[in-house]
Amino acid sequence: MINSDPPFRPVRRTDGYLPLEDLGLIGDGATAALVGLDGSIPWLCLPRFDAEPLFCGLLDHARGGHFTMTPEELVEARQRYEPDTGVLVTELRSATGLVQVTDALALRSGADLTDDAPVDRAELVRSAVVLAGNVRLRVDVEPRGGAQARALLSGLEVRAYRRPDLRLHLRANRPLAGLHTTHDLEQGDRLDLVLSWGRFHRHHRFDAEAMLRGTTDAWRRWMTHFHYEGPEEPLVRRAAITLKLCDHWVNGSLVAAPTSSLPAPIGGVRNWDYRYAWIRDAAFAVFAMRRIGFAGEAGAFLGWILDAFEQSRRPRIMYDVDGSPVPDEVEDGELEGYRRSGPVRWGNGAADQRQHDIYGEVLDCADQWLRSGGDLQPELWHSLAGLADLAGQAWRQPDQGIWEVRGDGRVFTYSAGMCQVAVDRAAAIGERLGLPGQVAAWRASAERLRQLILAQSWNEETRSLSEHLDGSGGLDASLLALPLRGVVPADHPRMVATTRAIADRLSAGGGLLYRYLHDQSPDGISGDEGAFLLCSFWLVDNLVRQGRVGEAGELYASLCARASPLGLLPEQIDPSTGAFIGNFPQAFSHIGVIASGVNLTRAKAGATA
Repeated sequence: MINSDPPFRPVRRTDGYLPLEDLGLIGDGATAALVGLDGSIPWLCLPRFDAEPLFCGLLDHARGGHFTMTPEELVEARQRYEPDTGVLVTELRSATGLVQVTDALALRSGADLTDDAPVDRAELVRSAVVLAGNVRLRVDVEPRGGAQARALLSGLEVRAYRRPDLRLHLRANRPLAGLHTTHDLEQGDRLDLVLSWGRFHRHHRFDAEAMLRGTTDAWRRWMTHFHYEGPEEPLVRRAAITLKLCDHWVNGSLVAAPTSSLPAPIGGVRNWDYRYAWIRDAAFAVFAMRRIGFAGEAGAFLGWILDAFEQSRRPRIMYDVDGSPVPDEVEDGELEGYRRSGPVRWGNGAADQRQHDIYGEVLDCADQWLRSGGDLQPELWHSLAGLADLAGQAWRQPDQGIWEVRGDGRVFTYSAGMCQVAVDRAAAIGERLGLPGQVAAWRASAERLRQLILAQSWNEETRSLSEHLDGSGGLDASLLALPLRGVVPADHPRMVATTRAIADRLSAGGGLLYRYLHDQSPDGISGDEGAFLLCSFWLVDNLVRQGRVGEAGELYASLCARASPLGLLPEQIDPSTGAFIGNFPQAFSHIGVIASGVNLTRAKAGATA
């Protein structure tokens, strides 16, 4: 849980790697970096989220590269964010003194984070000050593949061998003899470093403190729009900032996570590149951000979704941050993987899968766009109406489903449910705005599909809805999302029974849920996985809608208690240890923090009204 005055703790490594819980996230709306409890930066992709990493020691501690500022003889450390910002503070205690390192991806002075204009400076600021005693501070700047430095009057020009496209420049308030240096500092002494790429600021006045102040002020101005008074407010505040850090501020796209190939579980092969924008993730983010005061971000996500749909001429499940196709999936044999859990992958092979839920995601986003004052051009409506017509037929065909199975396709209940959302929202748009289209047919199709799901996917033996529309297959936690999208009522007896069955039979203990059981629902990938956090937040939402608010509140509190000391959450939890696994931090998990908190708050307000 978040602690504004966290205790110091020893720096732990396993197989040479920090636990994910000991990493913090910083970002500037174009890219993001992870900062370790040990003062390292083992992850930074430049110039944007889905570019090749400059530092990726996260995926190979020996060969991946890093940017480290740490005292010799490090004993213990702690981390915290400057309140309501994406500026991270790490305090590192050595045998002789205490040094504080403040890290930020700098924002322009006076930046307005609500505007869809670039505000990043293409600069990483690392500022160290000795708080007590004296320290010998070690600085290592080691891009993956090595680099060469050339001294200039304003600092060092850095040539990263693997990234000749990047114009890197390292400035400091003290002389730099190279990329590997040590600095003897006493109490009150500072060492400021700024790594720049792209456009240079190397001839500007060097003032790292002013850059940090400007960045902090920009974040706090943005957070004045935050509106939430409910359970776990500090974590909900941090979740909003974390989602903003996963957002490409100019394009409006949202990456599923800023990392690639973090395994779930350790030693397994379920390692995927999540640095892309999934339509479904952005759609869920819209619900969450609008509810806590960030209508601008919600509108930007919606606009990006509709624009990507228009540009691609057909709905894709994911795009890169520009709205272009995701690169083909390739394995990187040079990197051993986090904690030796290869393979490391770039690109995503699921990008061209058939997933019918995409129809509902796009139509639902269009409906929200229009309800929030957006404009609908005739050409776009023509495409959306065609999408609704496709959805009215597609639910009968096998697909890879929300969990992107890599085996044979099936007719998934969740996919059919999202096809129901597609025709339902098309009918709603057509009725409300008097637009041309098969409005009556869509409305009838939506109702037929709702009834079909309740009747046909029901398995009398298991007393629950099942993952397949014909009632076969195992339990699937995605069924918990059906009431959240308005497909079936949460308090329908069959949904109540399904909720109970999922909570019981997909339980990983401690309120955690598996997405499905691999022996009952094979997905074409070897090995098992951890508990998927978003599914537990969906369970909270169902309990709320079924009037079980007390149980929902207890479960919500237990899930929030699993956050790192910085308030960050992963994709999955290892049920046997409680450790974070999977890509980190995961947007979906922070969406769950916000959405479930809002649902609980509204339910409690209704109960006391």
